[in-house]
Parts: sequence; C-alpha cells; structure tokens
Amino acid sequence: MLSVKANIPECVIFPSDYFNPRQVDPDLQAEYNAASGMYHCIVFDYEKWFFENRLVIFKDHEHPAQDVPAIYRGWMMKPEQYTLFYQALQEQHICLMTSPEAYQKFHLFPLIYPEIQKDTARILVYPDGIPVNLAQVKENFSKFLVKDYVKSAKGSGFPDFFDASVTQEEFDRAMKIFYRDRADLYTGGICIKEFLELKRYDNFKNEYRIFVVNHRIAGIYKNSHQPEQAQAFPVELLRDYQMLDSPFYTLDCAELADGTWKIIETGDGQVSGLPDGICPVDFFRTIGQCFRE
Repeated sequence: MLSVKANIPECVIFPSDYFNPRQVDPDLQAEYNAASGMYHCIVFDYEKWFFENRLVIFKDHEHPAQDVPAIYRGWMMKPEQYTLFYQALQEQHICLMTSPEAYQKFHLFPLIYPEIQKDTARILVYPDGIPVNLAQVKENFSKFLVKDYVKSAKGSGFPDFFDASVTQEEFDRAMKIFYRDRADLYTGGICIKEFLELKRYDNFKNEYRIFVVNHRIAGIYKNSHQPEQAQAFPVELLRDYQMLDSPFYTLDCAELADGTWKIIETGDGQVSGLPDGICPVDFFRTIGQCFRE
C-alpha cells in the first residue's frame, strides 16, 4: 500500500492565468472563489512552471513558513513534472497530500489497470520504443482504441477506433497523426483498449465521474449531458474501488449498450475537471468533510 496522509488539507494550489501570473487561470476562477472561503489559496506562475520548471509563488499568495497539507487543482502534469512540483512545494513548507507515486498510478492507465481489470476494458500495452504488434492486437480485439498511457488524440483526424480490417499500412499512417498531435503531451507508451459499445440516450452517452476522497465517495456526477431518463448509476460498482492507493482520485464510468457498466478511465483527483453544473462550493465543502471523517 502507498502511504496516505491522514491530514486535513489547509491549502489549495492553483495555476495562474498565462498572461497575468498574479491572477488565477480564468477557467479555474469559480473553483478559486469557492475554495477561498474554506482554505488558504495559493496561485503559482503558470508559464514559469510549465515551461521552465520554476515554481514562482507571489508574495501576496505566500503561506506562513510551516508545513501545511495541501491539494492541487489545475492542469495535468507528466509524472516526472509532478514529482518536481511536489518537491518544490515541500521546500516552501507546503505538503501535497497526493504523493508522486499515487499521482502516477492514477494518471497512467496501465499502472491502475491491474486493480480495476474485472470492471474495465481489456488492454494491451506497448511501452515507448516498442512497436505495436498489430497481428497480436487483432487476435485479441475485433475493435480497438489507441491512446498513450494518458489520453487519445481527439479532434485531430485520428480514428475514434479501428477494427480487424485495418491494414498495417493504414495503421502506420494513422499512428503518424497520433504521434504528431500528441506531441509533447505524449506520455509513457501506447495503450490499446478494447472498444466498448456505449449506450446512448438521444445521442448522449450515459457517463458519470466519481470523486473519491480519503476513501469516501465525495461525488457521483453526470458527465455527458445525458437526459433524466437515462439509467441511474449503479453505486454498487464502487464497492471494490473506494480503497485504492490515493487520497484523491476519480473514476469515470459508463453504461454499455447491453445495460452493464464499466470503468472507462481513472484520474488523479487534483487534475480531474468538475462536470458542468456542479457547484464548486459544495465540491470543496465535501472534500473537507471527507478528510475530516
């Protein structure tokens, strides 16, 4: 088991606006406003950190020099950058409650896969530098998705899925698009996922995002604008997944065409966005309650 601190967060850390490093990123303003009423909030310079790995916290956002348990709310980082972030904050006496090991485990899908295997799509993994064995893939999956260890190449002309009819030439041509569009965001290697046919209601998928905080369910949120008549999420699916090795993580779940449910993604809770319509005040209040219980 990874060690999980039992502390209660006192601080929330946000990235700044790219053009105004003394102000929180506009996309996170509502969360910052909500958290400010309950926690000490810190803003760090987005450009200096994400482009130079230099942590700059402005004087008017500094916390007193003491060890303070904290959570981050902001944009994804590669695991190695999160480790540096964790260490740089420690030097400022700010202790992120999610360790680098826990962040990496939930950020890189192949690492968490063994623990959720029975309730998620099957996968084949090809670490960076190992070519995808298309013959092996076809032996296992009649339809499949391609992602790196974190994300797919959405909105880029890359196919949503492949089937067994794809030729090596077609696949290689598509993968050039994948690597081009993932660019510096490319992480870990290639993860081939079994294609799951999802249930649709008025052309909307039935997806939910679940936040787990301190091994308690902090929120079960609709995540795809599905209509009210869509099947309710089966809470019993979470029974085996509340004690995973992190204090703050997410599970994305979806209804399949046959009415069953699967976990389709996991994530570190610090870099998982709130679904539309969720009240940030309620979100941060619930996080605090879960850590106190």
